[in-house]
Amino acid sequence: MELNADFSERVVVHSEELEWQASPMKGVDRRMLDRIGGEVARATTIVRYAPGSKFSAHTHTGGEEFIVLDGVFQDEHGDFPEGTYVRNPPTSAHTPGSDDGCTIFVKLWQFDMEDRNQFRKNMADGLGETEDGVATALLHQDERETVTFHRIDPGATLFVDDTGGIELLVISGSGKCGDEVLRKGSWLRLPAGDSLTLDAANEGAQVWMKTGHLPYAKAPEVLK
Repeated sequence: MELNADFSERVVVHSEELEWQASPMKGVDRRMLDRIGGEVARATTIVRYAPGSKFSAHTHTGGEEFIVLDGVFQDEHGDFPEGTYVRNPPTSAHTPGSDDGCTIFVKLWQFDMEDRNQFRKNMADGLGETEDGVATALLHQDERETVTFHRIDPGATLFVDDTGGIELLVISGSGKCGDEVLRKGSWLRLPAGDSLTLDAANEGAQVWMKTGHLPYAKAPEVLK
């Protein structure tokens, strides 16, 4: 399966307009944003866990990172409330689920295969001082990518011109990028060479962003 698999194209998906699709695990549904592969895939997805649902124990051969968008995600390592950013690198393992239900934004098979840096953090806790209406938290950085969280004040502008591509998820609020209005759940991917200008609306916006990573985008080795 290939979905939004041409990384040289600009892509916008308003995820809250998509129908939920059942996963192989009962009670776990998803909205696919991009994907290369079947059940083993390089994938970016919104995943919803019904109360009491869980996946069977598994190892992340290609790594996994996710944001908890609402509710509390759980595994044997603890509880992960709304606003938590988690990196589970290649070779890590867990049994994910949620007692009361949750929704996460998750990316699979997008790690450096030598990365072993496993951590969790509350995104808002890392926010620095507001500059020109934008406060930023650095979540992760290595030679392949930079991952950040931004709180944009009403009417302020977030401008980013990092090379290597830009990917953004609107967590709350809304803003305008060119002629496109991005709102809660909107996912934007810009190809290498494009810059981002996001003008926040009257309620401001909170966004997760990754830059520099698209030159490394490829299918999992097991699919080749």
